[in-house]
Order: sequence, then structure tokens, then C-alpha cells
Amino acid sequence: TDRHTTKSTSGRSSTTLQLLKSVASLLRGLFTPSQSSIIPRESIAGRALWSVIAIMTFLACLTLGAVSMIKTTANSWQSDIAREVTIQIVPLENVNMDEALTKAVEIAEATDGVRGTSVLDWQATARLLEPWLGDALQPDDLPVPRLITVEVDPNSRPDFETLRKALNENVPGATLDDHRAWVQRLTSMASTTIFAGFTILGLVLGATCLTVIFATRGALEGNKQIVEVLHFVGAEDGFIATQFQRHFFALGLKGVAIGGLLAVALFAGLGFWVNSSIATPEADQTMAFFGQFNLTFSGYTLLVLTAVGIAALTATTARFAVHSYLNHVYVAGENA
Repeated sequence: TDRHTTKSTSGRSSTTLQLLKSVASLLRGLFTPSQSSIIPRESIAGRALWSVIAIMTFLACLTLGAVSMIKTTANSWQSDIAREVTIQIVPLENVNMDEALTKAVEIAEATDGVRGTSVLDWQATARLLEPWLGDALQPDDLPVPRLITVEVDPNSRPDFETLRKALNENVPGATLDDHRAWVQRLTSMASTTIFAGFTILGLVLGATCLTVIFATRGALEGNKQIVEVLHFVGAEDGFIATQFQRHFFALGLKGVAIGGLLAVALFAGLGFWVNSSIATPEADQTMAFFGQFNLTFSGYTLLVLTAVGIAALTATTARFAVHSYLNHVYVAGENA
């Protein structure tokens, strides 16, 4: 049994090693300039191209990262709002606030679908009003409404109309807010943000394709004589297109690596800043809109896939541009 296990382990190790060698050979073929390369590996145009691709990748990753964080935060908001409703009791003359709070809690907890209630005490209410009214506010200074948080079962939501009617009939000055308007606004905001983000992404990818097309045509014009000689000696279009595809894929990978790493560094730096500046007004405003400003694992995966996709798009666009150029040259030659 041990001998069989050893052989199996050895066989798997040998297969893994062969796979790694194949991948390494493929990468060497993509990145190592060969003696037969018809395009100079390093040129001013090449450096300008990967710089543009790096900028486009950075903008694309920045857009998708922001969309991902806003979507996650909006989902969290909607989930929190959907699990809670609020009862507000306005102070009225000849109405005992403590008795009104107790009665409202009894009515809420007797309603099917309600998990529990929590009365916001005066100290917590004063802290909510402190940014506007200061810390010297006393209970008798202003007729401040009292709040009751009602936790509901998302799988068996209560009948809010019945609860609202019972509160209006038994508790003077009580109103029920089910946050429906806020949920609709958050859903609309999240949808608009996602649409805007993908629109910007489409513009970035379109600009990248146009840049690669112009760069490919420039490279073809710069190596026009070499391309014509290769064609006359019998080189197939696929061979010429593959040379350009490898060249621009290597440039694309270089650009997306730089742009993607800059985007990841930016998100990591902003996340560190927000986490180290908790309880400051700037961090509170940022967290209110973007959450903790930390991308999830799926968010970072999306950034990596975006970068790889831009590199593949660069190579594919270059290949199509080469075929289009060669077809145009052949048609022009036949007409001449």
C-alpha cells in the first residue's frame, strides 16, 4: 500500500512539474524577444502604449472597485433597513411619555413578525442631536420625540398597516416609519451608480481598443517593408498576426500589471486611512457612503479579471487590426 501511494504521489508530482514547465515555456515565448521577431521589443511607441494601457487599467479598476464597494454598502443598508422599523412618539401635553413608550412597546411586541423592541433612551437621543444642538441639551429644554426601534423577521414581515392603526388608536402622538421610501432611494442610487460605472468602463475599454488600433497600424507602417517581404516569401497572415499579437500582449500585460497594482495600492491605502481615522468627521462621511472602504475578496478578484481582460483585449484588437491592414494591402495591390 505504501509503495502504491508513493508511486501515485510521484506520478502526480511528475504531472504537476510537466505542467509548470509547459506554462513557463509559454510565458517565455510570450515575453522573451526572439531572434525572428519582426517588431522591436522596446521603442518610444511601445513605451507610450503600455503607459496608456496602464492609465486605462487604473481607471477601469478604480471604477469597478468603487462600484463594488458602493453596491456592497447599499446592500448592507437595505438589509439593515429591511430588518428594522421605527416608532416615533411626539411629546404632547397631558401625555406621560414613559407610559406612552410602554404602551407602544406592548403593541409592537404583540404583533406577529416582530422579534423585539429597543427604546432609545434620552442619553442616546441627546447624542444623536449633539452635532446640531451641542452637549448641554436637557430633557425639558425641547419637545424632542422619542424613538423605539422594532426588529422584524425578514422571512415573516408584520402587517405594518395594522400596527400603524393600533398605534394611532392607543398611543397619542405615535407614528410608524417602515423606511420604505429610504429603501427605494437606496435601490435607485445603487442602480444608477452601477449603470454609470459600467458606462465609464465601456468608454475606457473603447478608448483602449482605439489606442491599440492606432498603435498597431503605426507599427505596421513602420515595418511595412518587412511585412511585404515576409508576405512575398510565403509567410502566412497568421504568422504575421501572431508576431504582432505577442508583441502587444506583452505590452498589455506590462501596462495592466502597473495599472492594476496602482489601483490595488490606492484601495489598500484608502482603507488603511479610513480604519486609522475612525471617529473623525472625514472618515465618518467616507464610511457612510463607501462603508469600511475595504474591497472584499470578490472585489480584488474582479480587479484581477479586469486587468487580464484588458491585456487579452489588447492582443485580440491588435490581431484583428493586423488582419484588416493586410486585407487592405492585398486589395490595394490587386487593384493596382
